[in-house]
Amino acid sequence: MGNTQITAEPGMPQIIITREFDAPRDLVFRAHTDPELLAQWLGPRDLTMTVDQYDVRDGGKWRYVSTDAAGHEYGFHGVFHGTPSPDGIVQTFEFEGWPGRVALDTVTLQERDGRTLLRSVSSFQSVEDRDGMVAADMERGVRDSDERLEELLAKLQAG
Repeated sequence: MGNTQITAEPGMPQIIITREFDAPRDLVFRAHTDPELLAQWLGPRDLTMTVDQYDVRDGGKWRYVSTDAAGHEYGFHGVFHGTPSPDGIVQTFEFEGWPGRVALDTVTLQERDGRTLLRSVSSFQSVEDRDGMVAADMERGVRDSDERLEELLAKLQAG
């Protein structure tokens, strides 16, 4: 299992996340762009995710909703910028419970000896917005997602 590193430098409106996965880059990319696979790993373990829309192309919109055991829904949406590829995925990210605070997320995938180093940079409009995301228990969601993705990738490779 890889080790997720989350960096939020004081005074910088960014969060940088890195993790190495024991899977080839093309498979990690597929898990990020296939809505059926995405729903199996993205988000905290105690939430269920439903993908409403996932148009993986330049200008394509995406939206998904995470639901907790009590039925509370948490919606997220954004737009892809540029054509997503194994070299990179660029998209906006907005939590519908905190409208108007849009982040720009850039994911790069670098293959090394059959493993993939994922680097995600989320750039926020302000340090306050970044701190709000951190305070919203983002770390738990990121760590759960990465563990679930690692499990899914292992299953897909074994399958």
